[in-house]
Amino acid sequence: MCRRLITTSLQWRFSRAGGPGGQGVNTTDSRVELSVDLRQVPLRDAVRERLLDRLAPRLHDGVLTVVAADDRAQRRNRRAARDRLAALLRDALAPDPPSRRPTAPSRSARRRRLESKRRQGAVKALRRRPTGE
Repeated sequence: MCRRLITTSLQWRFSRAGGPGGQGVNTTDSRVELSVDLRQVPLRDAVRERLLDRLAPRLHDGVLTVVAADDRAQRRNRRAARDRLAALLRDALAPDPPSRRPTAPSRSARRRRLESKRRQGAVKALRRRPTGE
């Protein structure tokens, strides 16, 4: 149900892609822009707020736009744009990772760190110029 409602609120735009492509690049509209207005999509308020908050740097007036011009074929660019949009939405809706509980380094970890510093200091001491003794 929700997938169908979101799919109907997608807006597709096609234009000519730049870059190399031979004669066909000037005649085919293979570049794809896929936009969705996250404020208008029928979602629960908590989900909508989470999307708007997490995707804020990518939004322009609440509209999320994805561009695909990687391929010469419009069909493959459509698929790429749809996949990118789905990945963005999936990542934005993913739960936050568990917060890290700060811990102190163990005694053996401190010992290993100091031994490593001593070894490195000895290596660098060998690189110095000999003193005049």
